[in-house]
Amino acid sequence: MTDSFDAVDVIVAKRNKQELSDGQIDWVIDAYTRGLVAEEQMSSLAMAILLNGMNRREISRWTAAMISSGDRMKFSSLSRPTSDKHSTGGVGDKITLPLAPLVAACGVAVPQLSGRGLGHTGGTLDKLESIPGWRAALSTAEMMRQLEDVGAVICAAGDRLAPADKKLYALRDVTGTVEAIPLIASSIMSKKIAEGTGSLVLDVKVGSGAFMKDVESARELARTMVDLGTDAGVNTVALLTNMQTPLGLTAGNALEVRESVEVLAGGGPPDVVELTLVLAREMLAAAGRGDVDPADALKDGRAMDVWRRMITAQGGDPSATLPVARETHQILAPGSGVLTQLDALKVGMAAWRLGAGRARKEDKVQAGAGIEMHAKPGAVLRAGDPLMTLHTDTPERFDRAIAALDGAYFIAPEDSRPDLLPLVIDRIS
Repeated sequence: MTDSFDAVDVIVAKRNKQELSDGQIDWVIDAYTRGLVAEEQMSSLAMAILLNGMNRREISRWTAAMISSGDRMKFSSLSRPTSDKHSTGGVGDKITLPLAPLVAACGVAVPQLSGRGLGHTGGTLDKLESIPGWRAALSTAEMMRQLEDVGAVICAAGDRLAPADKKLYALRDVTGTVEAIPLIASSIMSKKIAEGTGSLVLDVKVGSGAFMKDVESARELARTMVDLGTDAGVNTVALLTNMQTPLGLTAGNALEVRESVEVLAGGGPPDVVELTLVLAREMLAAAGRGDVDPADALKDGRAMDVWRRMITAQGGDPSATLPVARETHQILAPGSGVLTQLDALKVGMAAWRLGAGRARKEDKVQAGAGIEMHAKPGAVLRAGDPLMTLHTDTPERFDRAIAALDGAYFIAPEDSRPDLLPLVIDRIS
């Protein structure tokens, strides 16, 4: 590509609220990826985008340019259709673990390229790495073979998928531009479209433990991502789901794997089962298999069979004992009444402080660390009932975790009723 543009001109155009041309967008993404646009210049452009926005054409072109910075995967050789799911992340969000084998058990291949956690939201790969022997890094050939043989794969994305995004993501993190909806949407969708899946279901979280704190901003992000998928020829639908309260009864890597296996065995917390089935139905419908009921595959053990084969194929032992933290501490209900609040962000921060998450990419996580919740909003409690159990290998972490839980829960008189958002708030297609 010829260097026919100037970074300062592109920055000034967006600073002055002008539309960027296709040529300007193509050039700036390519030049930034090649190191010809300086970090401080891209920082300035990212801030101009945060403040002045982009229209649908600009965001679509920006996303296409990021896809073009690397490779694209193709699944057309597979004997079954493909569908993928992306969650914007939350606390206790282990849905990918039961969902991928469940959808595969219903005849649709699931190529799930996932990441590691940073901050209070847990990473899918961190969870799975608590299974002895399991490995996240697969070659493209291994991934294709597993998709054909097993039907589901959860693994790390390769360095050649949208490398421009990897560079820009790190920059946004340190320049106060993470919240720019055009940049969030293009970051997520460039990787998902480059993956080459035929259909995509987006789980856009709303609430204290989510990236988007209110329904309107979540709806705007969902709409933007659905439009990007549609423009790229990927059948895309988004659900807005509740992340005011943690999902399920666990937050932490091995704890969440254990809970996921309970779901696959036909048990598990009702909200995890409900969201798994809702997303499975959306994925199956998007892939043209809407006539199949995924609830049957949970009941008859087919989903569990695929889970065991999927873990085994990646070197893991599905029968192995999962790591357990060396130390525990119980938080007890301070009074009697109805639990009306359990704040997802505060629970996530406490789990992170116990060792379940990382502050920097290079940090190690404790497989057994995290929080077990014994009650969810709506539960009637007596003073002294167990509310949460904290797990860690390093007991000196307890004090900071307990401090993070200050104000996380509220117990109201017994005739109170919590004002809760539904689990699924909206659907956007």
